Amino acid sequence: MEITKKVSVDINGTTLSIETGKLARQADGSALVTFGETVVLVTAVAENKVREGVDFLPLTVNYQEMKYAAGRIPGGFMKREGRNTLKETLTSRLIDRPVRPLFPDGYFYETQIIATVWSMDQENESDTLAMIGASAALELSNIPFGGPFAGVRVGRIDGKFVCNPTYSQLEDSDLDLIVAGTRDAVVMVEGGADILSEDVILEAIWYGHQSLQPLLAIQEELKGVAGNPKRELPSTIPAPDLKKRVEDIAREKIAKAIRIPAKMERYGKFDEIAAETVEALLPDYEGREEDIKEHVTELKEEMVREMYISEKKRIDGRAFNDVRPIACEVGVLPRPHGSAFFTRGETQVLATTTIGTSMDEKKIESLVGDSFQSFMLHYNFPPFSVGEVKFLRGPNRREIGHGALAERAIARVLPSKDDFPYTIRVVSDVLESNGSSSMATVCGGVLSLMDAGVPIKAPVGGIAMGLIKEDEDIAILSDILGDEDHLGDMDFKVAGTRDGITALQMDIKIEGITRDILEKALYQAKEGRLHILEKMKDAIAEPRESLSVYAPRILTIEINPDKIRDVIGPGGKMIRQIVEKSGAKIDIEDSGKINIISTDNAASEMAVEMIKEICQEVQVAELYMGKVKKTTNFGAFVEILPGLDGLVHISQLSKERVKNVTDVLKEGDEVLVKVLAIDENGKIKLSRKEALGQTLY
Repeated sequence: MEITKKVSVDINGTTLSIETGKLARQADGSALVTFGETVVLVTAVAENKVREGVDFLPLTVNYQEMKYAAGRIPGGFMKREGRNTLKETLTSRLIDRPVRPLFPDGYFYETQIIATVWSMDQENESDTLAMIGASAALELSNIPFGGPFAGVRVGRIDGKFVCNPTYSQLEDSDLDLIVAGTRDAVVMVEGGADILSEDVILEAIWYGHQSLQPLLAIQEELKGVAGNPKRELPSTIPAPDLKKRVEDIAREKIAKAIRIPAKMERYGKFDEIAAETVEALLPDYEGREEDIKEHVTELKEEMVREMYISEKKRIDGRAFNDVRPIACEVGVLPRPHGSAFFTRGETQVLATTTIGTSMDEKKIESLVGDSFQSFMLHYNFPPFSVGEVKFLRGPNRREIGHGALAERAIARVLPSKDDFPYTIRVVSDVLESNGSSSMATVCGGVLSLMDAGVPIKAPVGGIAMGLIKEDEDIAILSDILGDEDHLGDMDFKVAGTRDGITALQMDIKIEGITRDILEKALYQAKEGRLHILEKMKDAIAEPRESLSVYAPRILTIEINPDKIRDVIGPGGKMIRQIVEKSGAKIDIEDSGKINIISTDNAASEMAVEMIKEICQEVQVAELYMGKVKKTTNFGAFVEILPGLDGLVHISQLSKERVKNVTDVLKEGDEVLVKVLAIDENGKIKLSRKEALGQTLY
């Protein structure tokens, strides 16, 4: 009989519990996390042997949402869950990023974490629960792990921070920030904000870190009663004096190579040094080629960090707060609706903007219901951007994550749907990369939006920050290179306007940084962001006054909802006539809002006039020029508005007595008539006699 262990804690009046021992017992570790009626099972399993030749951590994290969790049946032909959704991919990354640095050095066992959403209550998010479950499963297992950690979401409503806000609370929040941390350190931050100051963001991060402490306590409690002893890692026996021999041969060469500013030339020199060192030492250390290369890499990283701390110098010679040279161009392609090049040092992107209509919106199926997305940003990282050769496949998790970060940064400054009823797609193609192509995507994307004439609230710029910390000595780096990202202790991306932050992402690779360091990094990032925004301003200061001639125009009018049936007509007759005659597309909403879509303003105006004519309200005592549609022995039916007839009784045809209707009017005749009355059934009484001698204008 299984022995179930369960711990719990109260968060804002809702119980969060972690349970183990009953489910998924053949996994190395499992945890069932419940918050409200949202339930997530997380398992962790690691192989017992290291595959030959593996010298890295082969970790995979899979977060999956089962449609039954919300009482839904999947769409599509197969009617079962298929490839990962955007939400599932991004949440998998949210779990991976704080988990990965907490495994010990030398841990190369293939490891898999699977988080499955079993129940969704439509109010409490599952992503932070999956993060907590991943930590708990690893803590309970025999897998070596430097946790626990936990993740919480921080919102801000009416100026007050809220831990793990519900979906409905997030609608009123100007902040959506996920903070992950251990007892002593924040290890990851991800989120967006409505142009909030650095001070507010700093307070939010620290509020999040304090809020997750009880979640660490219950994990420690659960581990104490249900945890397994950790497996021991095999000890590696270093070759005697190998590290010193490598240093004797390579130190001087590396000292010169790390000062080569050009990335590809520098990388080529490092490869050359590694090859020369292997050639010199392999006769004495047979079979240790990989160890020799690893020592060369370690020596390079040690020397670069030493240069930054002791000499206060960077690889490319910049000061710590300097941003690389920036070049911006807009309108670089003739047919896309908006386009821009953004180049910063050896990082370059082509960003394009395409304007579409509501028919181009993306439908999103999720556990909380279906929705439509009218702004999309897609990020592409082709292999040639870093001088590599690889198969071109679909977007990987990194590309999806970078695109989501840039999308979040820009979405906060887009106009409302009411003010700009278009669908917008921005594509960033990375042409060259050496440090933070995601932030280059933010800058290039904003330039292309302004080139397309999208009336954004304010330009957004982005910058990547880094940190090198040795004891009490620190170097905070603005606009980091790829090498600085790799060997540094922090990767901190900040995007925002002149007035505040719209998105940020932070990963910390060391045990902890102080609040003072984080505050300094935020304000140094602001300094760099303002510099970048000035450079962008030189290319284009504000959105163009009009959209590209190739972009669709949308004219919006409001009609009485009761008139929708008249605009559509029987069997769609009227709407087809409008489309065929004007050439415009018509999108009618149930509220009475009508969008007229065309690249030709004249076509749109024609459609508007035709719709207005149909929707006119007939006024008693007003004159109308009508067309005789039918004659009878008692009068003539005259169409005074499209699809709207009235009767001219034989007595109202003339001031003289009329014997036969056809003596005065025949079918097809145009005639000026006056509205005498509209009865309670909507029947219209007309008079030709009362209109004689009058004109419309």
